[in-house]
Parts: sequence; structure tokens; C-alpha cells
Amino acid sequence: MRTVLTAITLAAIAVLTALSVTVLPYYDDKSGRLLPLPLMTIALWLLFGVAFVLLRRVPVRAAIVLVLAGSVAIGGAAMAGPPNTSTDSARYAWDGIVQSAGISPYDYAPADPALRELRPEWLFPTPVLDADGKCIGSRIMTVKEPGTGEVLCTAINRSKVTTIYPPASEIVFAGVRLVLGPGPQYWPLQLVGLLLSLATTVVVLRALIARGRDPRWAALWGWSPLVATEAITNSHIDVLGAFLVVVATLLASSRRPWLAGVALGAAISAKLIPALGAVALIRRNPVKVLVAAVGTFALLYVPYVLASGIGVLGYLPGYLSEEGYSSGTRFILVSAVVPGIAATIISLVLLALLAFIVWLKANPDDPWLAQLVMIGGALLIVTPRYPWYALLLVPMIAMTGRWEWLAVPLALTERLLFPPVEWARLTVGIAIVFIVWVSLRRAGPGAVSRVVGRLRHPVRFITER
Repeated sequence: MRTVLTAITLAAIAVLTALSVTVLPYYDDKSGRLLPLPLMTIALWLLFGVAFVLLRRVPVRAAIVLVLAGSVAIGGAAMAGPPNTSTDSARYAWDGIVQSAGISPYDYAPADPALRELRPEWLFPTPVLDADGKCIGSRIMTVKEPGTGEVLCTAINRSKVTTIYPPASEIVFAGVRLVLGPGPQYWPLQLVGLLLSLATTVVVLRALIARGRDPRWAALWGWSPLVATEAITNSHIDVLGAFLVVVATLLASSRRPWLAGVALGAAISAKLIPALGAVALIRRNPVKVLVAAVGTFALLYVPYVLASGIGVLGYLPGYLSEEGYSSGTRFILVSAVVPGIAATIISLVLLALLAFIVWLKANPDDPWLAQLVMIGGALLIVTPRYPWYALLLVPMIAMTGRWEWLAVPLALTERLLFPPVEWARLTVGIAIVFIVWVSLRRAGPGAVSRVVGRLRHPVRFITER
């Protein structure tokens, strides 16, 4: 009966996932009222929690089947429609189309007239304007072509600047378009996201079994609404970085530092944020891991540097400034107390302190908890607007069973759907309190007293194993 109830709940999650992708407005609703999509998102997370609680009482073999089947069903449902809260995959497709024509994606912005002949109709539809001269269409933006001033309608965000994505991502984008050409729209990258998501589920499942841990925890990744939405529906390339960091962590804990460094370098060259995963992996063989990681990162950049020189930085510096990292406004908790550039400085100090503690206390043979604390703590300090950054965190939650850290992707999801910074500060603050509370309860009676006592001697607290 428990197996049947879990399967029914998973079917409900798959159906609601498909509905959230196909019928709920997001981009087209300009009224400012509460949107149906956030309500559906809440329902999906609640059902996810119910399904996992039910799974805990399902026999292990049946649970493994349900984890895999649920991952396939929910992931397939996430492909039911186009991206619903992000337009990033349109840029991914464009970068791939440009490369299939033999042009570096770092050389020209999408709106540049030099690339006019490469523009497919689905990315650059024929302009249909409203009374205000704005393009009509879901996920369609209005820009003027540099040089000519001609109005362009495009699905690509920031279409007047070059790309920000590192080479491993660009290789994936190019590979997809070399095989399929410019015609297919969003589903190819959604399929890539699904395959990477399923691969991560399998790797996590095998790793849990090999370490004698409960394989049911793999469901926290495989059934996660965050994974379905951000890795598959919106096709964020962060899923590639998450998969590679999981592989790197497995290799490092298996005492294969060179291969771990290669996987880590590839992860960082997919999206720079996986660099957070390096801290827990350099406890035993820092030189080997770092040399392999830096070498892999540099090697992947070589063809693009030869083609574009310093242009391989793309719009990344401008993006970081635009997102508020240099001004300090991105760090919403710190900036509430210390505004301006001081917020950036304090946040960097906090990140450095966190990295030092994690490196000092990481277990080289079992670095998953160190990965969880480093990545989750960094996300709470940096507080990005984008929940897909938390894709890097979810496998670490599954590997450690520290389910309370799901509060981080939940808080970041709230920030995307309800942008006011006051709400975001509240939800991130609640997430921190909740994680601390559950962690102390997990530590058993007297945990608060022990922590307070140790904090009276901070150096000893940091350095003791």
C-alpha cells in the first residue's frame, strides 16, 4: 500500500509539473497580482515532501525502482512546454547556432547585424508591435539593432552584449546544434537537462548504496521540483556543473585526485560557481587536484582564446556589476546592515572564513558534508536571485541526508517568484534559523550548550577535528 501511495503521489507530481509548464501564465501576466504559478510551485513542493515521507517506509528495492521511475516521469513532464520562468536557454541555443557556423560566441552580440543571416524565426520573430512600439509575444523582448536602429524582436535576453558562458557550456551548446541544426526550439536543451539530471540520480543512488547509506535519499534530487523546473524546463546549464562536481567529489573521496581535478576543472568551465566545490576536495592532495583542475579549465579555453583573445570574458564583468556584486546590493542580508561596497567586502570576508573552516574540518574520505556546508553557506551569504544556482547544492543534501538544507532552494525560489527584497530577506532569514534549529536537534540534547561553550574559545572551536 505504501508503494502504491508513493507511486500515486509521484504521478500527481508529474501531472502538476506538466500543467505548471503548459497552462500557467508568468511572462504574460503584467497585473502584479499573485500568479497561479507560485501557488502551483507550493503545491509541488508539498507533494514532493509527502512523496518522500511515504518513500521512507517503502522496502529498499521497491524504493530504488520508484526513485528511478519518478525521476523519469517528473523529468519527462517537465519537458511538456517551453521555458516558463527564464529565457537563458534561448541564449544557449543562439550560442550553439553561431558556433555551428564557425563563429566564436564571444565575438558578436546576437543583435549585431553581422549575424543577421543566422537568425532563426523562433529566436528572432518577424516584428509585430503594440501601440507602444513593443514586440508582442511570450518571452519576446524589443531591442534596436546596433548601427541600423532597426527594431528587433527576440527571445534572447541581453541580446546587445556577448555571451557570459564559459567553454564547457559552449561546447555543449555547439554539440546540440551541430547535430540538430538551428530549427528545433527549446526541447533539445531540455532533453540534455533531463539526461544530466537522470545521470546525477543514478550516480547519487550508486554512491549511497556503495557507502551503506539509505538509497531513498536520492529522491531528494530525482524528484525535486527545483531540478524539474530549472534543470529541465528552463534547461539551465548549472545541471552540468552539479553533475561534474558530484563526480569530482566521488573521485576525490576514492583517492583519485588527478581525475577529481579534471572533473572539477570541467565543472568550473561549465559555470564558474562550481569553484565552491574545490574547497572540500583539496584537503588531502591539494596540488594534484588544483593542477588538474586549472589545467583542464585552461585547456578548454584554448580554442576560444585563439579565436577571440581577451574577448572570451564576454559580458561577464558587466554582468557581475549589473547583478550588484560590485556595489554590494546583491548580498541582501549583509547589505541590510552594512550598505554599499562595505557589504561586498564583508561578504567576501565571510566567504573566505567559511572556506577556511570547511577546508580545515573536511573529511577527505567523506567530503559530502563539507561540500554541503560550503555550497549552502555560500548561497546564504551571496543570496543570488536565481534558484538554479542551488542545483549545485541538492546532490549534497541527498548524499548527506541533511534535508533541512532544502530551505535554501526554497528561499531562492521565493526570491524569483516574489522579487521584493524585503520578502527575500525574510525567507532567507527563516531558512537560516530553520537549518540551525534542525541541525541542533539532530546533534542531540545539550547541543546548544556545547556550541556556546566552544564559541567562548573560537580558535579551539575552529581547529578541533
